[in-house]
Amino acid sequence: MGRGKVQLKRIENKINRQVTFSKRRTGLLKKAHELSVMCDAEVALIIFSNKGKLIEYSTDSCMDRILERYERNSFAEKQLVLNDPVSPANWTLEYNKLKARIELLQREQRHYMGEELHSLSQRDLQNLEQQLAIALKNIRSRKNQLLYESISELQRKEKALQEQNYMLAKQIKEKEKEMVQQPHWDQQNHGNNMPTFLMASQLPCLNINGAYEGVATEDGRINGLDLNMDSLYSCHLGCFPA
Repeated sequence: MGRGKVQLKRIENKINRQVTFSKRRTGLLKKAHELSVMCDAEVALIIFSNKGKLIEYSTDSCMDRILERYERNSFAEKQLVLNDPVSPANWTLEYNKLKARIELLQREQRHYMGEELHSLSQRDLQNLEQQLAIALKNIRSRKNQLLYESISELQRKEKALQEQNYMLAKQIKEKEKEMVQQPHWDQQNHGNNMPTFLMASQLPCLNINGAYEGVATEDGRINGLDLNMDSLYSCHLGCFPA
């Protein structure tokens, strides 16, 4: 019976994970050596363990020479693609980059929402927790700033309303003062502006002998009255009751 299909996922048990890494590393190095010998290929293999330990393998040629050749060929391919921006290869490369970027952002967003955390290691979870703590700190700082600005605005409006209230109260006091002084002014104006019927009753009239009690002026008027016959006759009749 053959082995069952192994599900590719992170091994949670630390000891089992270390044993599996050692076995697979040995097998991978063996396969790389067999490929270089059987196919006459230049093979370079670089492995970093989860603790940062470096494991490398290269054929008889030097590792540096293989890496230099790889960088030279990779740089030439990139320059060829960049020099022809309308080429389908460039579109495909750009599409793949954008697609990978979108997938990464969507995965990070799900992690921030607390979803799909089973694939994260303890270190990844710690980094995610730190990022969320920093984001929460920034959110609270922004919220406090908005609250402070709102309080300052309300205080400014309160001060403006208090000043407006003070001006209105001052105007009301001035109006009340004017209303209190108005009867006194009416009384004074009443003495100066006597009604016509009172002035008519106090007009000077002729006495019985026909002499007018008043002071004559040069233009023939006595106290502002004409001395013609009609006016004298009217004044004479006004002095005696009917």
